[in-house]
Amino acid sequence: MTGLSRPTITQRIDQLLELGLIAPVEDAASTGGRPSSQIAFNPRARVVLAADLGALHTRVAVTDLDGVLLAEASSPHDIAEGPEAAIDWILQSAKSLLPDLDYLPEQIAGIGIGVPGPVEFSTGRPINPPIMPGWDRFDIPSAIRTQIDAPVLVDNDVNIMALGELSTSWPDVTDLIFVKVATGIGAGVISGGTLRRGANGAAGDIGHVALARAADTPCPCGNRGCIEAVASGRALARALSTPERQLKRPSEVVALAKSGDVEAIQAIRQAGRDIGEVLTSCVSLMNPSTIVIGGTMAQAAEHLVAGVREVVYARSIPLSTEHLTIAPSRAAANAAILGAAQLAIDTALSPERIAAALSG
Repeated sequence: MTGLSRPTITQRIDQLLELGLIAPVEDAASTGGRPSSQIAFNPRARVVLAADLGALHTRVAVTDLDGVLLAEASSPHDIAEGPEAAIDWILQSAKSLLPDLDYLPEQIAGIGIGVPGPVEFSTGRPINPPIMPGWDRFDIPSAIRTQIDAPVLVDNDVNIMALGELSTSWPDVTDLIFVKVATGIGAGVISGGTLRRGANGAAGDIGHVALARAADTPCPCGNRGCIEAVASGRALARALSTPERQLKRPSEVVALAKSGDVEAIQAIRQAGRDIGEVLTSCVSLMNPSTIVIGGTMAQAAEHLVAGVREVVYARSIPLSTEHLTIAPSRAAANAAILGAAQLAIDTALSPERIAAALSG
C-alpha cells in the first residue's frame, strides 16, 4: 500500500512514537493469538497558537492538533493602533496560556493569524490594508518569531473564517463562499475543496466591487461606489446615527434591529440585497453549492440573509441555484479562531514538516 519495506515502516513508526505524534491505543481489540498492538494519532503531542485580529478586537487561542480549543484570551483592541501593540499582546497571551496547559513555547507546532485586510500570503505581510494604518508590509511572521520559533502563517480574516467554517460545519462541501459582513465586507472562496487565494492573495475582496447604488459614496479604500461603503456594518452604523443616537460599532446596529427598530431592520435587509447583487456574479462565475454569511452583522441573519437570498435566487440562472444553500455561519464567533488554528495545523502536519521532523 505504501511501497515501503516493513523495516522502513517500523523505523518510521518508532520515530513518530519518539516524537509523540502517535501513541499506543490502550484497549486494542483482540482477534486471538498474539495480543494485537494498535497505535493512533496523538493530537496532544503539540499545540498550535491561533490569533484573530479584528478591527476592534483581538483573540488568541491554543488548540491541539485536532483543532480542539484548549484555552483562549480576548481583549478589545483597535487595529489602527498599529502592529507592535497587537503582536506584543499575542505573545504575552501565549505566555500566560501555555503554563496552565502544561506546554512550553517549544511545543508550539505552528501559529495561524488572521488580519482584517489584504495579505501577501507567501510573506505574511499585509498589503495596503484600508483599515490598518501602520501595518502596510509589516513583517508579522518575523515579529512573532523573535520570541516563538515556529512556522507563522498569516492570512486575511475572511480566508481563515472560510477554513474554520468548512472544517467544522460543512465537511462534505467542496465549493463554498464565506462572506464576512462586519466593519467591512469580504469573502473567502473554497473551490474543489481548496482555499483559493489568487495570484497575490487578493481573491475574494468583494467589499470593493462597484455597486450602482453606491456610486457617489466614498470608501475608506480611496475609491467611490464600493459595496462596503453602503452595506458594511460601519456604513450602516453611520447611516442610522442621529444627533441623539450615535452608533459606532456593527454590534450596535444588530442590537438596534433586535430591539425591533424598523429603520435598522430595513437597512440590514437592504444591505443583504446589495451584497446579493455582488454574490449573483460570484454564483455565475464559481457555481458554489453553499454560501455562508458570517461576521458581526450575521447576528441579524434573519434580515441580512433574507436580503441576500432575495436577490441571488431571483437573479441567478436556475441551474446554478438548484442546489444552492445560503445560510448564516454555524461556527459563528469561532469561525476565525478555528480557521487560524486549521491553517497552522495543516502546515504543522504537512508531509514536508513531518519528513523534516523524522530526518532531523
